[in-house]
Amino acid sequence: MTGGTKGKRRWLRRLLWLPVWLAVFMLLQVAPLRWLDPPTSMFMLIRQVEGFGEPGFELRQDWRDADQIAACLPISVVAAEDQTFPEHSGFDLRAIEKALDSNAEGGRVRGASTISQQVAKNLYLWGGGGYLRKGIEAVYTVLLETFWSKQRILEVYVNIAEFGDGIYGAEAAAQAFFGKPASALSAHECALLAAVLPNPKQYSAARPGPYVQRRATWIQRQVRQLGGPAYVE
Repeated sequence: MTGGTKGKRRWLRRLLWLPVWLAVFMLLQVAPLRWLDPPTSMFMLIRQVEGFGEPGFELRQDWRDADQIAACLPISVVAAEDQTFPEHSGFDLRAIEKALDSNAEGGRVRGASTISQQVAKNLYLWGGGGYLRKGIEAVYTVLLETFWSKQRILEVYVNIAEFGDGIYGAEAAAQAFFGKPASALSAHECALLAAVLPNPKQYSAARPGPYVQRRATWIQRQVRQLGGPAYVE
């Protein structure tokens, strides 16, 4: 066997092992955070870099454990973003099917991301579309659902979600918009925070316009229909 043939086989073996090593790398990123609180997220790091040189920009985020956050906030974000969160395994297949049908018919382009997928994206990846990012996001989502509890996924989500420009997590949002700790948020304030999640740079929980007010009212109604905080406990 020539040296060239041996070299090709060696590179082929390395290529075949590449997915395994990537899976191990991703697993090592996900598994420890079942117990350890992430100090930041990829979205926060990207925004921090973008904010260099912007007058007055300050990124704010203060981690709070689930028992230090008003119980109305997790259920409000579930009611607003992902009502089948306790039931699915990371992907809402019915929502995906509806989104595909709507997009195929030429209607408003819709997404179907679950809270698990949003945690995977915000914590480890970058914004925008593309099949590569969505594929990596899907792998992270499976790992999150496998190694974390639903309560842990939700706890991380409300701590890294962007509620305003440079304002990440429940504590920073509660202090910035309502002048109180996340533990003291009212049901209406929780609904306002959940209402701005689709576009926190355009909508404001502190100065809610008609759309945010209507959506917050709808979210509170959905929370009651879901059974309140017990739905996600």
